[in-house]
Amino acid sequence: MSTGKQQTWGGRFSEGPAQLMVRFSESVSFDKRLAPYDIACSTAHSAMLAEVGLISPEERDAIHAGLKQIGAEIAAGTFDWSIDLEDVHMNIEQRLTERVPAAAKLHTGRSRNDQVATDMRLFFKDACRQLKDSLRATIGTLVDTADRCQGVQIPGYTHLQRAQPVSMAHHILAWVEMLGRDLERFERIEDQANWCPLGCGALAGSTLPLDRNLTARLLGFVDRNGKPRVCQNSMDAVADRDVFLEFASACALCGVHLSRIAEDIILWSSAEFAFVSLPDAFTTGSSLMPQKKNPDAMELTRGKAGRLIGHQSALFAMVKGLPLTYNRDLQEDKPPVFDALDTTRDCLAVLSGTVQGMQPKMAKCAAAVKDPALLATDLVDYLVLRGIPFRHAHHIIGALVGMAERTGRKLTELRLEEVRSIDPAFGEDWLEVFDLERAQRMREKPGMPGAQQIKDRIQYWRTQLS
Repeated sequence: MSTGKQQTWGGRFSEGPAQLMVRFSESVSFDKRLAPYDIACSTAHSAMLAEVGLISPEERDAIHAGLKQIGAEIAAGTFDWSIDLEDVHMNIEQRLTERVPAAAKLHTGRSRNDQVATDMRLFFKDACRQLKDSLRATIGTLVDTADRCQGVQIPGYTHLQRAQPVSMAHHILAWVEMLGRDLERFERIEDQANWCPLGCGALAGSTLPLDRNLTARLLGFVDRNGKPRVCQNSMDAVADRDVFLEFASACALCGVHLSRIAEDIILWSSAEFAFVSLPDAFTTGSSLMPQKKNPDAMELTRGKAGRLIGHQSALFAMVKGLPLTYNRDLQEDKPPVFDALDTTRDCLAVLSGTVQGMQPKMAKCAAAVKDPALLATDLVDYLVLRGIPFRHAHHIIGALVGMAERTGRKLTELRLEEVRSIDPAFGEDWLEVFDLERAQRMREKPGMPGAQQIKDRIQYWRTQLS
């Protein structure tokens, strides 16, 4: 059954689309989020049309006033969206034309293809700024937490087995490095989005005297020197979805980083590790077991990483076989990136809140890091400094560990004559290797967990964030 409505493209059709088709093909339910960018795009486009003489200054002013009014209604939540008008662009243009007759000229020299491409690039620039702000806030929280945990020593792990001692601060600063790379990625994507497609039309531009450089400047598509940046191939400009893919990929990778951080925190908060306690505000209880305090915020963060990876996969699958230029499949490119922004931003905020209230359990951490086996590698280095080749030294300490295990003792409980029976290179000072402060002092090299190295890295990140 036809809707009976005449679409903006309906001149060559004898009847409107079926109601099912209207519901199936509408996008305004999700792309109305683009309204502020679409209004900015139309404001700049109409200003350019007036500048080149395609509309009068009076028509431009009327269009601008009408767009401003519609923008206020949308912000107030009083604008009436219609799925019969398909998308955000047609809803705004139709409502504007009802109020401002000159708005019938607004679409001069543009297509919805270059219009939506421009709107989305404005969205991505804004989205990257939002995520950069969120990342900086979360990194700042992590740096503050690392600062207050400098004196807390814990085991570091490989294969989830105790490996070597590190300060909790050094471990947390590893999380900072991960998110710092995410920050750089969103910086690059913001720059990649900073090219203006407006004026490329459906795919081949326009015969009208458009000034693409002017609209680019008005919309902020400029380089660091203020020079306008306009897309250089009209077909690629409307078909390109690289920024979508880059943005979703960056969100997915950030989500993976957040998931790995969440897993560390989940382990640390378990009774088996008990290195930290988590704040009540970001944990929940059990409906059956009253003693439970579950790290749900971190578990959900871990789960949402899969959601972000799914958005990336959906976009790659969508574009992989599309011919140039625009195809309606691309209508489905917006929900994944909209949700990627929201999910990534929420996960960063939740991590920040969780870590801000996270408290180290000093006694538990101290007990865990007392295990002398954590410094077995330092004992290898002790022998290396006495001239023994590393592979040989490694074998010697392995034999020493075996002796301790067989006799049910710790390494530090072995007698000097016992260790010398394995190799005479051990001196009377061999037990000094098991001093944690010594182990820390011996690691005052770039990237290592020495106390001064950690202080320097904390200061580095504070400077970067400032």
